[in-house]
Amino acid sequence: MCRDTLQRTFYQLLEQAPRIKIIKREGVHFRIDATYFAKFCVVCYQDDYDGYTQLLRFTDGEHYEEIREDLANLLKLGIQIESITSDGHKSALKAIRKSVPDAIVQRCLVHIQRMCLIWLTRYPRHPAGQQLRRLVLQILKIETENDRIYWTREFLSWHEFHKDYLNERTYNTETGRYWYTHKLLRRSYITIKRALPNMFHYLSNPAIPKTTNGIEGYFSHLKNHLDIHRGLTVKHRINFIKWYIYFTNEK
Repeated sequence: MCRDTLQRTFYQLLEQAPRIKIIKREGVHFRIDATYFAKFCVVCYQDDYDGYTQLLRFTDGEHYEEIREDLANLLKLGIQIESITSDGHKSALKAIRKSVPDAIVQRCLVHIQRMCLIWLTRYPRHPAGQQLRRLVLQILKIETENDRIYWTREFLSWHEFHKDYLNERTYNTETGRYWYTHKLLRRSYITIKRALPNMFHYLSNPAIPKTTNGIEGYFSHLKNHLDIHRGLTVKHRINFIKWYIYFTNEK
């Protein structure tokens, strides 16, 4: 088959797209994540068991109403959701609480670790930052209940020892306003504190994924393929993604 024929066939395929089939399943452990392209965003609902993508939404961002609607539709179509692993986006967490209140919510440990390491920097100057960074680096190494107890105790002790430093404020004489002096250190602490109740569900149920790495790797692979065809219109890019999901689901 010549190059022109292949190219013509390729673009004919991109004029339409297959429907993603939703498979009725019980006890599903979902990974939910979003990835951004130049002119749109894709929210993906993927079964961690075999990487099957049950639903895609093409949108402009991660919105509560849309995620709530997606989860409600998945339930109506026979998907029994046992747990959802998420990066902790506020809209997603709110939608899960509304649509699937009985589902276990597992926070992605890689996302927590990654963000805290960015805020803490590689070489924190103050001992509080240095110590918290060491704790953050241990998060993915927690594999037993004893590990969890020890790490949590160390984290709470760290806060007790450094809470006065965390609460230091700086006063602006021109505006008359205060702000927290060590805001990035404080942001790291608050991120972990808020996520803590949902960080270690995987210890009691190994079927629950502790990260969204599987779906992030999936997105990376998809983007590598899509980058080969950079001249595609938005419509063709969206249909390319749908074909990609369709073929990976059919493996």
